[in-house]
Amino acid sequence: MTLKDKIPFGVALPHRSPAAIDVASVRRIAQRAEVLGFRDLWVTENTLDHVFCFDPVVVLTYAAAVTTTIRLGASVVVLPIHDPIHVAHQWASLDYVSNGRAILGVGLGRDHHYEQFQMPREGRVRRFREGVELIKALWTEPEVDYRGRIFQLKAGTMAPKPVQQPRPPIWMGVGHPDALRRTAAIADGWMGSGGSSNAAFARSVPILREALDRAGRASASFPISKRVFVSVHERPETARAELHRWFTVVYRNPEGTDASGIHGTPAQVSERLEELVAAGANHLLLNPVAGYTEQLEALASVVGFC
Repeated sequence: MTLKDKIPFGVALPHRSPAAIDVASVRRIAQRAEVLGFRDLWVTENTLDHVFCFDPVVVLTYAAAVTTTIRLGASVVVLPIHDPIHVAHQWASLDYVSNGRAILGVGLGRDHHYEQFQMPREGRVRRFREGVELIKALWTEPEVDYRGRIFQLKAGTMAPKPVQQPRPPIWMGVGHPDALRRTAAIADGWMGSGGSSNAAFARSVPILREALDRAGRASASFPISKRVFVSVHERPETARAELHRWFTVVYRNPEGTDASGIHGTPAQVSERLEELVAAGANHLLLNPVAGYTEQLEALASVVGFC
């Protein structure tokens, strides 16, 4: 049994890089990933960044226009620094133009996000929870009256509504145990951060599953994923060097090369992915770090698409 027979796989679009990204490569990877059988395309949100990074909604809308069936997600939008009304409209529009393929990933972000966007960290969890509630309401109700501590809306209407019914899924990208329990209560899926260690992912899954069980939700059908920065090469030292360069230059976390990423020969990468599946992943997002065209084909072979 191949890996693809066990779980679905997503792949990251070229969207964040030390060098400028050719839009033609975005189209080529999106279309080829769809043909190969990857289930979804993903990007991150890094508005103020030390490297090149596309806006998530813009690049996913472009990807939607050049594909037909593959799903489109962001992991994650730092929700407390945004107005949730704008987020609801953007993602409803993306779902509409893609004919129901959007997945909204949201998270709390890090301290620098609040400094950069001049938003207080205090009350960020309340702002996050109310934001999720308001987005869900705007997606599903013809007219919204919302009275939160932070957000208020009277007789709010929004069109287009999403195509997906009852609404697009909302995944959360969080790591703290309290946030994992919050995920079980209000989200439709969870994705571990690519910067978090694979060991941390394995520790988080039981916490999430326990919270899902307490909430009366089936953990087997709840998406449990991890973004995996990955490099595969017949020469394992080459694969590690490429991944180390990424974690050093882009992520500024060289220790993540071995703790968080996966690198090596096809057999070695397959074995490490199997470990994440054994730890509880029922979906994985594979994020190449260089040579996207070649890496996409290599990863498709590793997981069994070809």
